[in-house]
Amino acid sequence: MKESFLAKLKRIRPGDVGHFFLFLLALVPAAIFRRKRKHLWLLCEYANEAQDNAFALFRHLRAAHPGIDAVYAIKRGAPAYADVAAIGPTVNYGSLKHWIYYLAAEVNISSQKGGKPNAAVCYLLEVVLGWLKNRRVFLQHGVTKDDLPFLHAENAKLSMFCCAAEPEYEFVRDTFGYAPGVVQYTGFCRFDALLSASPDPKLVLILPTWRMWLERDCKTEEAFRKSAYYAGWSAFLNDPALDALLKAHGMRAVFCVHRNMSRFETCFSAASERIAVKRWDEVSVPELIETAAVLVTDFSSVYMDFAFMKKPVVYYQFDREAFRNGHLPTGYFDYERDGFGPIAETAADAVDALRGVIRQGLVMPPQYEARVDRFFTLRDQGSAERTTQAIKEMIKAK
Repeated sequence: MKESFLAKLKRIRPGDVGHFFLFLLALVPAAIFRRKRKHLWLLCEYANEAQDNAFALFRHLRAAHPGIDAVYAIKRGAPAYADVAAIGPTVNYGSLKHWIYYLAAEVNISSQKGGKPNAAVCYLLEVVLGWLKNRRVFLQHGVTKDDLPFLHAENAKLSMFCCAAEPEYEFVRDTFGYAPGVVQYTGFCRFDALLSASPDPKLVLILPTWRMWLERDCKTEEAFRKSAYYAGWSAFLNDPALDALLKAHGMRAVFCVHRNMSRFETCFSAASERIAVKRWDEVSVPELIETAAVLVTDFSSVYMDFAFMKKPVVYYQFDREAFRNGHLPTGYFDYERDGFGPIAETAADAVDALRGVIRQGLVMPPQYEARVDRFFTLRDQGSAERTTQAIKEMIKAK
């Protein structure tokens, strides 16, 4: 269903208004700046982050293509700022200078659709009003497996949409409404590092995704505690059988609350001393993905990273119908037909499935390996370079 013009305007909050004035202030300096730096590539993720595809591409550009004028946007006080600045030039995320760079850039590149000086104001200028015709490359954060209307051409107007898997590429190309050539099968830049990762055989990662309706409708922790989401994950984390399983094999687990559910993070706890409950910003999720030996998740696309590495996955899907009705509609990916591990609907069954994975030596069974090979036909370390060349071709063609 299409959003009305008024509904789109409602995305602008009082806190965003100041950025409209920053945009106006940046117009003239950006026009001048563009003459000096005609081929600026501006990259970013979220304001405080440098751990996803955009950072992986920035790192690749600085190492393999130092002649490309690449700048990374990140908050000055972000924990990752020093690491980014050590690699190459930065601009303070959301500042007037960021607006100038954004308007002057030959291409803006992000792993997040909202990766820009201010997501709401840029959405108004680029999509609703169509005033800004800048080139925008979407590297993605996770593999698209469901139908995502907010990423359709009419709602995003992207210049390039990068995909990591062949079925994903075909689905986005054929259903999201983009012109030929916009959707590209390049692979994910951050995947280049995954094949050389060394897993810790004693570490279990538990990483569920969020629920739109809970983020929207739950105003208090008390209301959240009444949800099936809380009940399902709390039952798993506090199952005595899970504690016994971890103890028997000398293992530990990390449960990470999704960033969009962070206001409910204090609701979760685990009776077992072997399970650490962590906030999203307390840990390096990419590092956990690389080092964990096995993943337990519900619908989070992080299982794609594990599949790419051919590490075992357990799906704990206790609210599948509610998820489809209230969060994301079904896309091309069917968990029974295409999934990379066993599916459980109860906490007890999820623990049993994890027990089976451990007994099998923490290796992905052959039937799931075959699915990985069919899904990731570009399973190599060349994604960042393919992405670089695809961006160059896009620029050359326009």
